[in-house]
Amino acid sequence: MTTAPADSAGTLAPAYGDKVIAVETAGSDPIPDAERHGSPLQLLWTWASPNIEFATLYIGVISVLFFGLSFWQATAAILLGTAVGAITQGVLSLDGPRFGVPQMVIGRFSFGHQGNVLPSGVNAVVAGVGWFAVNSVSAAFALNTLTGLRPLPSLLLVVAAEILIGFIGHNFVHVFEKYAFPALAVIFLLAGVWTFKDANLGGSGAGGGIGGFLLAFSAAWGYTAGWNPYATDYSRYLPRTASKFRTVLYPAVGLFVSVAVVAVIGAASATIVAPKNATPTAAFTGHLPGWLGDLVLLAIILGAVSANALNVYSSAISITSLGLKLPSWLGRGALVVLSGVAGTAAAWASLSDAGSAYEAFLLVIAYWVGPWLGVVLVERWLQGRTTTDEVLAARLGDRAFTNWPGLAALLIGVAVSVPLFSNQEKYVGWVPEHWPSFGDSTPLVGFAVSAGLYAALRGRLGSRV
Repeated sequence: MTTAPADSAGTLAPAYGDKVIAVETAGSDPIPDAERHGSPLQLLWTWASPNIEFATLYIGVISVLFFGLSFWQATAAILLGTAVGAITQGVLSLDGPRFGVPQMVIGRFSFGHQGNVLPSGVNAVVAGVGWFAVNSVSAAFALNTLTGLRPLPSLLLVVAAEILIGFIGHNFVHVFEKYAFPALAVIFLLAGVWTFKDANLGGSGAGGGIGGFLLAFSAAWGYTAGWNPYATDYSRYLPRTASKFRTVLYPAVGLFVSVAVVAVIGAASATIVAPKNATPTAAFTGHLPGWLGDLVLLAIILGAVSANALNVYSSAISITSLGLKLPSWLGRGALVVLSGVAGTAAAWASLSDAGSAYEAFLLVIAYWVGPWLGVVLVERWLQGRTTTDEVLAARLGDRAFTNWPGLAALLIGVAVSVPLFSNQEKYVGWVPEHWPSFGDSTPLVGFAVSAGLYAALRGRLGSRV
């Protein structure tokens, strides 16, 4: 990792610039000013398109069917959880134009150069294996339902498209999301109108109560905030002069509106009786007229590809952010392919029980994102009051820089919240075991513990330890 190169003032012609059909070569190094381009508006559709898909629908479905909430209770939990995750997405996006590096590199401020290896590695696996598998499975089921093609070949066709987009890189990803957005929005809104027409919105639910509400909130927050570790990956090419207000606004709005609207449609669909033994995608389209059902299946495929283009790209970027000395042939593009292969294997393994696997995955995602986010936001707040951008930029490339309070706060937040507050099928923590009404408040507790502990340690010992 180095600081910005000598041509950062923009005196050299860009090699990549705004070319769309060109394979990006940048990894985790700062993007020089000569390569900066685009406007914050592109973040609107880049963060909207990936969420107009089946995985987002399923947040609403599990809130009603699995967590026992009524439609209106589920809607309240979804809106609240989504809003919290969307706001932090906008705030974190600001550091893209500011420093020109991926989000996992920004994490070096909070965890030090060596300590940041842990969250970067976790994010690489979560994005490239976990999320990639979840979205690929939903797309494979949609293709299977639409064409009758068996699930495995359906899966392989989908992942080939996802890996190709991520391989080409940053500019192609933005353009793909731009043109996918209107098609996805129109189709899902049409499906939403049909779904609300047939839905039973007045049902009382299955008695989920406060526990069910917290579970739904955590699922919505976990899904939305799951994008936070990618934030500057897609804003780092913006010029330093990009509007700060718009850089916050557009990703926050794109993320909130897409997740909230699609997840609420999912909650409404869960109040409609599904065909017996239907796959998850067929269950959602079962009440739709044939022509619209087919369009929705196409949109599910397109939405999954939109999401996984970001997942596989950011997974590779997270690996480059580890600071390892990799051979020249193992650049960002090759890492996209390797990450996609690993995610494909995970997707293949989960084809037989996709619903239960997704429910557990949504909650577990928030288990690490909550504590990570607590530390990162506190560090951002503290450094904004005490440190200049020049000092911070140099710190990003300083391999000797350490910040053990950040890593300690992250690990302690996880160690306290997961054993005590998690509420999973295979493990129930001490608090929900004794007071089931708590549901699963693990991410909230993890966020609060890590943020509070880091603020105390950072204040006492300073950031450079």
